[in-house]
Amino acid sequence: MRRILVAGITGAGKSTLARTLGERFGLPFHEMDALHFTGPGWAVNPEFGAEVARIAAGPAWIFDSFGYPEVRDLLWEQADTVLWLDYPKRVVLPRVLRRSLRRTLLRERVFGGNREKLTEWFSPDHPVRWAWSQHATRRADIGRRVHDPRFAPLQVIRFATPAETAAWLAGGAGQQP
Repeated sequence: MRRILVAGITGAGKSTLARTLGERFGLPFHEMDALHFTGPGWAVNPEFGAEVARIAAGPAWIFDSFGYPEVRDLLWEQADTVLWLDYPKRVVLPRVLRRSLRRTLLRERVFGGNREKLTEWFSPDHPVRWAWSQHATRRADIGRRVHDPRFAPLQVIRFATPAETAAWLAGGAGQQP
């Protein structure tokens, strides 16, 4: 495992797992949202695709995303391992709700210095609404990719619950060979 893609729906814990593995394995962790949003007003990095391609061409990395269609195939083609956090809505929704509430109420700065605002909660692409509306679509898309011969050979480890993920990490299966 040298090129790891952590996939799943918003709120599944992709960044947390990717960061943990980066520290454990000594691999560079790249937070996709931080690469994508680089300025106020959720400004998008005009060099996003090129920057991700440059990183993905490297010998070792961990990315925490499944989103961003402009780089999705590239990452699946370059990855040697996909860790799929395939958690049900009943797990993901409370997580993303708590995170967004905390960010909104505490006015935490996130990507590009932005903050989640109460008015954004009514937008269809707000993380809580996105996790609710896109859960089945995202799950089906990842499932198709897992079996797509374009991405072979690719080691896929699917976790159906946070307990499975924790057991994998604690049991040494998450150790770098």
